[in-house]
Amino acid sequence: MWWRSFTTSTASRDLLGKKWDALIIGAGHNGLTAAAYLARGGLSVAVLERRHVIGGAAVTEELIPGFKFSRCSYLQSLLRPTVIKELELGRHGLKLLKRNPSSFTPCLDGRYLLLGPNKELNHSEISKFSIRDANAYPRYENQLEKFCEFMDPFLDSPPPESLQRVSSFNVRFKDKMYKSAFWARLLRGAFSLGQNEMVDFMDLLLSPASKVLNKWFETDVLKATLGTDAVIGSTGSIHTPGSGYVLLHHVMGETDGDRGIWSYVEGGMGLVSLAISNAAREAGAHIVTNAEVSEMMINDSGAVNGVLLADGRQVLSSVVLSNATPYKTFMELVPNNVLPEDFVRALKYSDYSSATTKINIAVDKLPQFRCCKLNHPDAGPQHMGTIHIGSESMEEIDLACQDAVNGLPSKRPVIEMTIPSALDKIISPPGKHVINLFIQYTPYSPSDGSWRDPAYRESFAQRCFNMIDEYAPGFNSSIIGYDMLTPPDLEREIGLTGGNIFHGAMGLDSLFLMRPVKGWSNYRTPLQGLYLCGSGSHPGGGVMGAPGRNAAHVVLQDVKNH
Repeated sequence: MWWRSFTTSTASRDLLGKKWDALIIGAGHNGLTAAAYLARGGLSVAVLERRHVIGGAAVTEELIPGFKFSRCSYLQSLLRPTVIKELELGRHGLKLLKRNPSSFTPCLDGRYLLLGPNKELNHSEISKFSIRDANAYPRYENQLEKFCEFMDPFLDSPPPESLQRVSSFNVRFKDKMYKSAFWARLLRGAFSLGQNEMVDFMDLLLSPASKVLNKWFETDVLKATLGTDAVIGSTGSIHTPGSGYVLLHHVMGETDGDRGIWSYVEGGMGLVSLAISNAAREAGAHIVTNAEVSEMMINDSGAVNGVLLADGRQVLSSVVLSNATPYKTFMELVPNNVLPEDFVRALKYSDYSSATTKINIAVDKLPQFRCCKLNHPDAGPQHMGTIHIGSESMEEIDLACQDAVNGLPSKRPVIEMTIPSALDKIISPPGKHVINLFIQYTPYSPSDGSWRDPAYRESFAQRCFNMIDEYAPGFNSSIIGYDMLTPPDLEREIGLTGGNIFHGAMGLDSLFLMRPVKGWSNYRTPLQGLYLCGSGSHPGGGVMGAPGRNAAHVVLQDVKNH
């Protein structure tokens, strides 16, 4: 019954024989969010999902009997408070489990660093390494919080893109009013920050994360622990200019109003998607699984007319929203020669590179970390948050990255280990646990082998397990079974082009008015009636819901104007 609650396949014959107001390609969390808002806006909406289960990358799957894994995304913080509130996700089954402490970094020399929302804990833990850093840490957190508050309004709004088509006077007037209000809000935010803070903000956006962290702190393990947030999901190093923005992106979320707090979702990340789908279905949306879209249908006037399914059936609508990656949408689903050449060229050369691998593990006992000098079967503070393995210094992170630059999976990978079953008692059998490993850096096409080779895959997995054994002896022997998703697996299974978890790199050249490409940042596309609603559009990746919500508002506005 648990499994069936996620497989929302409905009689697909209901799709045919009518023209829908809107179709959505992909039942990832953003596609479901868009469906909920469009259905609430009075449109008839159908969501078409290629897989047998909804959720896209925010999915729970029982890969080993009794163990329910958040197979791809594994933590919640970025889901916009507006989405949680407006769609009443709590009422629809979303339950967040706050992590305290939120971070644990064991060291091979026997020391460790715990961090979390408790300011006294942070001060005493950082003081073990540096009193100066312990005093600086609250100021660092306060500055990032100010920057996040400055950014907040822009996450929940479509970018102020230029009008792309000939429009009526009324539409042009509304557009000018919106842009004026948008830029006025930006200026008010800048004035409230002040010149010095704005210069610091620009410094954070443009700088390598290493420069930002070196400015604040002297302790290697603290800088490395914080610095992992700057390289998550990217192929870049901690020394890459612009990685400071990725650092900010990963602290701009919140849980129940507490800024920067990441949580587990009870039942796994699929419960985020299930809650959103419940809100969408309650509003009247129709969600169909095992319905793969093979091509967009374009009429003689160059506008979208619906989609063609892989089984040859046609589903009609003059509005289609794609939750697929921009590359998948425009290079694979849209027929050839209907898009402007400059648009195609810009998309073709966008950065979809990835160095991310996810390993989901079932174990028969909790790992016991040597540095804690504890050997207790119950979960302790060290098991609650993200456990940073191989991140004792920024140089260690950079060395791992350099291996991938040379085409090799890291000799000593950067591993973020989480144990959601320490807090969530419904995802594993009693006494046993679910462990997530988020691993960098693993090239899409390694130069010393192939991810298609079972022996090569097993060798890399064992490299990761042996590394954890250095910190937690006996970990390897506790493994019941595991599932590994390398970049090509993420592309094939989940539809993430290049294995990129953000639907495209989050560099400064591909954000805001530049996402996915310059001139088309407001969810509209060169094809009349086709919109983007996934992480490849503003404001980017992570389980945010903002692209889906923003895109739905743009569609509703366009429908109203026509």
